[in-house]
Amino acid sequence: GEVVSILGLGGEALLRTYGRGEEAISLIHRAIDLGITYFESARAYAGSESYYGMALGERRKEIFLASKSHERTLDGALSHLEATLKNMNTDFLDLWMVHDVRSSKDIDLIFGLQGAIRAFESAKRNKLIKWIGISGHRNPTILSRAIDLYPFDTVLLPINPAEPHYWSFIDEVLPKAQEKGMGILGMKILSRGVSVKIFGVESTEGFLRFALTQPISSVVVGCETIEQLEMNAKIARSFRPMIKKEQDILLEKTRPYARELMYYKL
Repeated sequence: GEVVSILGLGGEALLRTYGRGEEAISLIHRAIDLGITYFESARAYAGSESYYGMALGERRKEIFLASKSHERTLDGALSHLEATLKNMNTDFLDLWMVHDVRSSKDIDLIFGLQGAIRAFESAKRNKLIKWIGISGHRNPTILSRAIDLYPFDTVLLPINPAEPHYWSFIDEVLPKAQEKGMGILGMKILSRGVSVKIFGVESTEGFLRFALTQPISSVVVGCETIEQLEMNAKIARSFRPMIKKEQDILLEKTRPYARELMYYKL
């Protein structure tokens, strides 16, 4: 039932720093002014949560705010949430995600008797969060298993034209998430700028259009500058889905560079 913009602002790039508060505040405010409503961070992202806390104030009510915890235990995750809410200067998160699930050991810990999922359930009961999500970018089989073990509201996964070439989240996780009626969020859209280094800045539109053409709710992109943010917003505003032929051409173009583009699986 939630409605968010098809383009979201990620907590990395400029926001995954320390000591750049003035620039970060300007970026966040500009994103809101451009009509972006999905905003994301993580406990692991340097000063990112604190930048949101400095920037939002009264504008908190204008957005859908998400963060993540990479803690695997009940107590650890609750401690993370306490820090997140304090840093973001908010009473609640719209979405809190189990961050970066990679291995069977992660799953055993998260879903164990004193696992992090208990913290997420407690936080939801106490109205500290509205929705519970999960993210993963290393192993699609592990992420697929995790969403079978618990009725997560959302999943955050890589969506880019390199994905279909190897161990694909698009093939293995996306259809299952659709069947379960989950909110689906895309990340690694530009492979943390690797796509731009290989193909040039003009490739941004193709990579964004490819991601937005998939059956997802929103894509999350970190930005280093306001100019990058404005370019992404312009592409999102004028978005038209890619036909299959366009997608196939892009898939072939990225094939020789798939390993570099999917650095996050190494």
